[in-house]
Order: sequence, then structure tokens, then C-alpha cells
Amino acid sequence: MFENLSEKLQRSFKNLRGEGTISDENISEALREIRLALLESDVNLAVVDELIEHIRTRAVGSQVATALSPTEQIVKIVHDELVNVLGRDTARFKFSSQPPSVILMAGLQGSGKTTTTAKLAQWLKKGGHRPMLVSVDVYRPAAREQLKVVAQSISAQLYEGHLDVKGAGTDEVLRLAREAKREAANYGCDILIVDTAGRNHIDAELMDEMAALKKLLNPSEILFVADAMTGQDAVNSAKAFNDHLTITGAILTKMDGDARGGAALSIRHVTGAPIKFLGTGEKPDAFEAFHPDRIVGRIMGHGDIATLLERAEERLDKGKAEQFAKKALTGDGFTLEDFRDQLRQIKKMGSMKSILKMLPSVGPFAGMSKAVENVDEGQFNRVENIINSMTAKERADHELINGSRRKRIAAGSGTTVQDVNNLLRQYAQMRKMFKTMGSGGGIKAQQRMLSQMQGRQRFGR
Repeated sequence: MFENLSEKLQRSFKNLRGEGTISDENISEALREIRLALLESDVNLAVVDELIEHIRTRAVGSQVATALSPTEQIVKIVHDELVNVLGRDTARFKFSSQPPSVILMAGLQGSGKTTTTAKLAQWLKKGGHRPMLVSVDVYRPAAREQLKVVAQSISAQLYEGHLDVKGAGTDEVLRLAREAKREAANYGCDILIVDTAGRNHIDAELMDEMAALKKLLNPSEILFVADAMTGQDAVNSAKAFNDHLTITGAILTKMDGDARGGAALSIRHVTGAPIKFLGTGEKPDAFEAFHPDRIVGRIMGHGDIATLLERAEERLDKGKAEQFAKKALTGDGFTLEDFRDQLRQIKKMGSMKSILKMLPSVGPFAGMSKAVENVDEGQFNRVENIINSMTAKERADHELINGSRRKRIAAGSGTTVQDVNNLLRQYAQMRKMFKTMGSGGGIKAQQRMLSQMQGRQRFGR
């Protein structure tokens, strides 16, 4: 989501020259490029101008720290100022002292509000809460049906209520909301998430209805859902909703697409409300809390190892991982079936692109951002299909796989014999590498093996 901004910032840092003290002369060109990078990434103009001025004020005339070069000093200053723009602390979620706490979801039509409502419910369930969902969109039956479908997909409580289509209006909206809050209390649900009606644009009728819901429900949270793909339009809409309702936070959706990231850097500055969550995909679990420092790490090319580790902790089976480690490090105990199981574990963490994007673009991972675009997401499926086409005995003992068996496996998996050969060769290299590591083999041997494997970024090469 921040690839373009990250790449442009890295380029501007490289152009910085100077020793000892950072002067206006040796920073001006870098600041011009940083400003351009921010504007091209759809960051609000007022935010850009204020950010650049803060960077200049802190940088010019400052003594470069002994351990830092001028470039590193500027990188640190830019990092700190971006964190200030986004908010230094991860936003806390508010709950009322008397359940159910009400969360009012606001946003324009097409922003992903209904899907986000379900994702938020799933996230709250993981935290031990018991959310109930309700749609008060009395104008579009399809919206209520969509919420019903996504609520069922995550096994969340849903209040449907009887809808008087002929009497559709604010009074009907308030009736549904009132009944849903009562039902949430009766069912022992501690949170009620209200999916409101959207519009194609901001209008007085929408805002009046939202204001009436706020007065009736006294929500703990009013979350504005913004489509990050719309850039500055999302920022303008957030400001309009905030002016009328005083939102408590924002959720940016579709951050896995071609969003340039500018909305993330602008909404908090323009509204004063923090970004609380990011939607990163279609699935219910493609939803993460917004950590300003981690996001800035991604923008600056430092990666986001913390989120990657959290995702692994949440989605991977610890028992299987430990069992795999024990077998792999003996070398001989690592079978093709183990290889397939590990591929399945990795797939649980998301797409390979999303995983690689969280790695820092420095040191051994330098240049990884360019390689990400060449990742073949279908590679995992092809490898798994090949292994699935083998018999149990073949998976347990790869040496049984002779020429005729390879032809059968290729035909059964819809691949070629060359693909099967490549897989078996890579598997043999992995066995050898693991065995070397397990026996305390030399570092150089391990590095050489890793280099050979990294040279084959695409399947079949």
C-alpha cells in the first residue's frame, strides 16, 4: 500500500550529501523530493507543507549524531515526524461502563462499510467479546441481506427485526436501532455494531439521520470507514462526517490494492481522529489494528516484523511448527508430506506478497520490494498439487519416484515432468540444508545453500 511512497523517499534520501552539519543547502533538494513523493502519494497539501516545515526546522543546523551520517539523521527525523502525523500511540478502543457498548459505523456507499462491520465483529470476538450486528439501512434491502450473509460466515449474532418497507425513513431506522440495543442486552452481547445507510455523496438527510442515531444510542465509538483507493476524496468525506458527528476514529479499507497511502497520512491531521484499523483483503481476518510506528516502518522501508510475528503467532499451529523443526533438523525425517504441510501453514499467513512486504528493504532483504512484484502466487498451489498427486509411499520416500512415476504425477497435477523434477530437486536441497543446520554445519555451507535456493525465485527455474 505504501510501496510508491517508500520507493520515492528512499530515492530522496540517497540524494542527500553533507558532513558534520546538515545545512539548508544540502537538504533543500532532498526536501523537494520528499515533498513531491508525499504529494504523488495523495497526501493532503496542508499536511505535506506542515510536515516539510517541521523536518526543515529540526534538521537545518542540527549537529549530526556521531553514529549517524547526514542521510541517516534525516531518515530519523522524517521517521519521527511521520509518527507524529499518524499519532505516536496505537488508538485505544472505547467501551461503555454499561453494556452493550454501541459502535456506529459511518461512511459513504461503496466504502466497504458492511464487510468492515463483520471484520470488526470477528476482531472483537477474538478478544473475548460478544458482538451483535444490526443493519439500519432501510433503503437498500440488499445491504441488510449482505450483513446477514457476512454475519453467518463469522458466526456472529445478528438482529434482523421486521422492516416496514413502506415506512422506510429515519423513524424506522431509529426503531430498528432501539430494538437491536434491547436485544443485545437480552442476549448478553456486550457490543452492538450498527451498520448505517450510506450515500453516494454527503447530504443533509444522511447527516441528520446519523445525528439522530448518535443521540439515541450514545455510541462509545463512531468509526468512519474510508476507501483508501479514493485518496483525497476519503479525507474530504472524513472531515465532513467529523464536522457533523465528531468521529472517534477511522478505518481504511482496500489497503491491499493500489492505494497510495496518502489518506492514512492525512485523515488524522485533518479530523484529529486516529486511524484505528486497516482492511487488508476480502477475508474476515484480513483486518489489523493500526499501529502508527509500524506503518511508518513500512513507509521508510524498515519493514514490519512485529505485525508479521503477531500474524504467525495467531495463525500458525505451534505444535506442528515444533514437530516440523525436530524432523527437519534431522534431515532424514523431513518428507514431502512435511513440505506440503509447511506450505499450507505459510498460506495461512496471507499472500506471499503481503509477507515479503513486511520484511525490511535493507541488508539481506535489499531489493526485495522489486522482487515482490514478480512473485507467482500460484506457485504454492502448483507445488501442493504435485505433492497431492503422489501416493503416500512416494511422499514418505521421494527416492521411489522414478521416470514413469514422474510422468503420472505430472499428468495428475496438471503440470509438466520438468516441474516435478524442479520440485524434487528443491526438496532435496532443503533436506540437505536442514541436515547441515541440525548437525551444526559451517555457516558458509548454509549460506551457499540459501543462495542457491534464493536464485530460483520462480517455480520451474
